[in-house]
Amino acid sequence: MAPNDWIRVRGIGRERFASYMAEFLETAGFAVERAETAEPSESHVRAHLTRTNPAIPTSGGELAFRVYPTSGGAAAEWELPTIVQAAERARMDRFARELLAHLERSVLTESHGTAKVTRIPGSHLPWESAPAIVPPAVSNAGGARGVSL
Repeated sequence: MAPNDWIRVRGIGRERFASYMAEFLETAGFAVERAETAEPSESHVRAHLTRTNPAIPTSGGELAFRVYPTSGGAAAEWELPTIVQAAERARMDRFARELLAHLERSVLTESHGTAKVTRIPGSHLPWESAPAIVPPAVSNAGGARGVSL
């Protein structure tokens, strides 16, 4: 298992799985580039946010995934982003859940319930294992009295 392995699908191939990812990202406002390699057999999905979407934090403006074949299906590795600001983590986690839900629905619909998407046991998104980046605190230099909330 690669360090950022995220999800696995059984019952469909990597190219079709990558196309479902690209489809979701395009509807979310991303410009998507796909590349296929023969050796090793992989699909690469890169996305750049081109249309404002309040559901996607700044940290999620550039996304990258690697999809590779497995026995009976494919697996996806989340490559970018690897670091998410602490204040944006909840939104980025929600976006990842929405992507996963879209993939689950698309695969189930196409396969008439015979294929299945699952999160890889023990997997984590890159920013879940990275320390939270907290912006520096705003200084109250100069002795001005602050308002307590």
